[in-house]
Amino acid sequence: MHKIALGAVVMAFSALAASAAHAQSMSITSTEMSDGSTIKDEQVANVFGCKGGNISPSLSWSGAPSGTKSFAITAYDPDAPTGSGFWHWVVINIPPSTTSLPKGAGDEKGKGMPKGVIQARNDTGAYGYAGPCPPQGDKPHHYTFTVFAVDSDKLPFAKDKTVTPAVVGFALHFHTLGKASFTALYGR
Repeated sequence: MHKIALGAVVMAFSALAASAAHAQSMSITSTEMSDGSTIKDEQVANVFGCKGGNISPSLSWSGAPSGTKSFAITAYDPDAPTGSGFWHWVVINIPPSTTSLPKGAGDEKGKGMPKGVIQARNDTGAYGYAGPCPPQGDKPHHYTFTVFAVDSDKLPFAKDKTVTPAVVGFALHFHTLGKASFTALYGR
């Protein structure tokens, strides 16, 4: 009986290691920022006293697991003084043939997104990209940009752009095959 239990444990750890290695094969890059870099004024918000360009960065990704039917992108600030962080960008239903977004694609009125993509409401209450704008005097905040490989062409519960970041996060929890992210910083 102990041999069966030990075998089950070994198989479970092997499966976890295989899925972790598979997920680690994904990567995400940007021309405008990288892991640990300082976010430029061009990507900073133009609300709440900030005077940046509010232009979303270009993003490119590779290494999606087989079975990927769509991608999602989020930009999140865990340091925001809200008690729950701050969602700056939530993009879902990106076709599996798309592996990059151009700079400025986060402009909801622009034409940088493929057909059928939804840019959900961010925590400013607007749609599309909202650049960083931490409170004056705070230490630099961390802004994590993540691409998710999703096992569904459209996320459940996320039928239109009014979906909240929390609902998208809930759906991604159950439908993510792999992901990659980098974290850039900004303070003022």
